[in-house]
Amino acid sequence: MIRLFLCLILLGPSLNGQISSESLKYSSEYPNAHSVRLIQDIQLTIKVVKGELDITQEILEEDLFLDESATLKSKRSLSFSSFFDIDEIEASSFISRNGKIEELKVEEFKEKDELDDSFYDDSRSINFVFPALEKGTKTRLKYIRKINNPRFLTPFYFGNIFPTITSRFTVIADNEVDLVFNDFNTENTAIDFHKKEGRKTTTYIWEVRNLDEFEFEDNAPNYRTVVPHILPVIKSYKSGGEIRPLLGQVQDLYNWYYSLIENINNDPPEEELQLLVDSITNAQSTEFEKVKALYYWTQENIKYVAFEYALGGFIPRDANEVFVKKYGDCKDNSSILNKMLQLAGIESYLTWIGTREIPYSYSEMPTPLVDNHMILSYIINDSTYFLDATGRYNPIEFPSSFIQGKEALIGLSKDRYKIATVPVVDAEKNSFQDQTVLHINDGTIIGNTQVKMAGYVKMDYLYDLEKVKSKDKSIEYHNSKFTKGNNSFLITDLYAESADPYDEFQDLTYEFKISNYTKTLGNELYINLNLNKKALEFKSEEDRKNPVEYEYKHFYEYSTILEVPEGYYVEYLPEDIEVKSDLFSASVQYEKNENTLKYYHKIRLNSLVVDLEGQKAINSLIEKVEQAYMEVVVLSKI
Repeated sequence: MIRLFLCLILLGPSLNGQISSESLKYSSEYPNAHSVRLIQDIQLTIKVVKGELDITQEILEEDLFLDESATLKSKRSLSFSSFFDIDEIEASSFISRNGKIEELKVEEFKEKDELDDSFYDDSRSINFVFPALEKGTKTRLKYIRKINNPRFLTPFYFGNIFPTITSRFTVIADNEVDLVFNDFNTENTAIDFHKKEGRKTTTYIWEVRNLDEFEFEDNAPNYRTVVPHILPVIKSYKSGGEIRPLLGQVQDLYNWYYSLIENINNDPPEEELQLLVDSITNAQSTEFEKVKALYYWTQENIKYVAFEYALGGFIPRDANEVFVKKYGDCKDNSSILNKMLQLAGIESYLTWIGTREIPYSYSEMPTPLVDNHMILSYIINDSTYFLDATGRYNPIEFPSSFIQGKEALIGLSKDRYKIATVPVVDAEKNSFQDQTVLHINDGTIIGNTQVKMAGYVKMDYLYDLEKVKSKDKSIEYHNSKFTKGNNSFLITDLYAESADPYDEFQDLTYEFKISNYTKTLGNELYINLNLNKKALEFKSEEDRKNPVEYEYKHFYEYSTILEVPEGYYVEYLPEDIEVKSDLFSASVQYEKNENTLKYYHKIRLNSLVVDLEGQKAINSLIEKVEQAYMEVVVLSKI
């Protein structure tokens, strides 16, 4: 192993060279970069020792800092847990002093727990500080990571948010180990691959040179969808002459998952839990209504607190324990809901699923990296309902927004599973409907608006209200949320109808005024009825590099009635427009009546992820809408 590390260092830029010249070289090649990764090297070694797998990673990183922001990069941490151990850490800074290169070794490494108020796990970190970082400084970090569970091999990513000069991934595996390598986003990356078969081991090497930095932007899909990476998967290995399957197929993954849950909820239920289930379900006439009632009770009464302690991150806690504590993580909430349904005589199924930040399917990635969440599935009349009790305000018909379109691994029995795709909720079900009546008073707009919110729009609003703790904050929030016209918009009265959070709509009524909104020139009065220019929010920057990801599909509908002032008539109405594509549509329409003028505006975003070509197409449509937003109605004195 030592010879390999020495070889790698010789292959990389020499530390005996002049740091200043290297800094000039890479500053010229990458003028916008703060640093470059000179070497990113991981050697993964997989051995069979005494019939068991022994897996280690030797990791080497060398960085060169190109500007004064180096001081901000001094602090580093390495995470570990029961699944991964960290050992043999060596960290140094290399600086140029009086024409010589001086190595400053890190002498102090501190361990600490990684906890916050809502997430508890067995993760710990080793923290240290690179000394004397400045422009032109190099750092080197070497350490060994021991992988304690062979199902948790991690991906190797080629590239990062900084340029990478050499990125190398080496796998040395005993020939008794059957490996498969899954690659993602590599089609546009020049990867040099070599394979060498020996008598006892096989070596695989992937290498890429001179990678530009990957740009990450707001509202972009997870980096896993962009950065090229390779994930090794151990399908099986030989031990004592027998082949031990590990993760070759989805069935292998499911068998392991099921082994972790098969012994939960075998104890008799707490008497109070049974009484609670009876009291909730006795008032319901159908099975579906009973499921809804128990699901909503769980959302409202079991607080979500994440736990990941060793395999506890994969094993649900017993329903009796969750019931007593009244909190739990996604697995625990699914566990108690599963038990409550069982006590009501209703069948449901624990279900593994990955959130949308994980782009893999079960067939291409049958490892624990494919999912990070547990829910409950309820199947009736060929319809599957995906119940996620970690949230609140989720009607039974709506999956959590962050699992839309994802594959779900539904555990039907010890040996049987089903993969189902979570539906993507239609835009019209996530509606924001605004009905406004206006009249003009000395240049000030006085209005009354009735709002109806549905679907994820409504859920977002209810979550927002949880953070509003005072009347002043409520006024501030609603003025910002429902602003119209210009920055003088002011809500003067507000009435939010108190409703069941699981009802289809959340209704809201408010009165408002907008000062100095109309303009008068001679006998003509000008008013722009495009009070809400919502379509502009879906316009992307022209130089954007990544797709745009939305939490859900959107639908907005604005209907405005303007009372024509006495003594005036409508002299000019803008033309109606409509733009439409599979991704986005919008329309603006006007209708003139005897004493009123009606304005209609609809917007529909019909995709969760919009690629660069889609963004250009949407931008071209929005430009037409933007022109319509500039149009004004002209009223003239009779």
